[in-house]
Amino acid sequence: MDLHVMDLYIKSLIKEAGHIIRNSFVTELIIEAKSDANDLVTNMDKEIEQFFITRIRRDFPGHRVFGEEGLGDVIEDLEGMVWLLDPIDGTMNFIHQKSNFAISLGVYEDGVGKLGYIYDVVNDNLYHAVEGEGAYINDERLAPLTETSLDKSIVGINATWVTPNRYIRHEDSIRLIRDVRGTRSYGSAALELAFLATGRIDAYISMRLSPWDIAGGIIIAREVGAIATNFSGEPANLLKQDTFIAANPSVHSKILNEYIHLK
Repeated sequence: MDLHVMDLYIKSLIKEAGHIIRNSFVTELIIEAKSDANDLVTNMDKEIEQFFITRIRRDFPGHRVFGEEGLGDVIEDLEGMVWLLDPIDGTMNFIHQKSNFAISLGVYEDGVGKLGYIYDVVNDNLYHAVEGEGAYINDERLAPLTETSLDKSIVGINATWVTPNRYIRHEDSIRLIRDVRGTRSYGSAALELAFLATGRIDAYISMRLSPWDIAGGIIIAREVGAIATNFSGEPANLLKQDTFIAANPSVHSKILNEYIHLK
């Protein structure tokens, strides 16, 4: 499989999907709740996922699709070519703000990330990477991450994890917030990884992320030197929901070892 041919195809496909999403702003959304009242899905999430699946099955027979809305294949392994897709990452932002959401896509071959994409639909910024060839925004190459220190770092973290919760010791998270330069929360894992890759933030931490949230962003972030693992320091899980931290290599281990402790 020629990755550069696939890359051109996927960029065109993503831009077409983005056009469909932008056109939907003038129509009424059908909104449903999934696992809880704040876990939202719209008719556009489903329509965009089906748009990708239809094209992939037509033009890349034999490839499998692992999508958030479950319209693709049942994925229990990463053998062969697997596309991991979140049609709209940041659905709550999409509904409430019509901004701060993205199309997230990673293409993996036998578990190895080959092609990664994050498309900031509203701002028309397309982040992408081909394995071993660097990361780009709108086809302009991103510089490798430079060394930093924790006290000069901006960390992406949801406020939930610095309040009492059943997953991690929030006292340690509070210490982290006090020790870094600042925090941000954008409500889209894909955009947080794009911002990590561009150096706008220096780490992104989440307790629960699904494979499609991070599959594309990991490939992009790694191409500029970022490290992505779960809270045990193991490679990010691309088959099921797991903890997640991606960070500039100069602060990754410090955050993981000194500030993140599961209950």
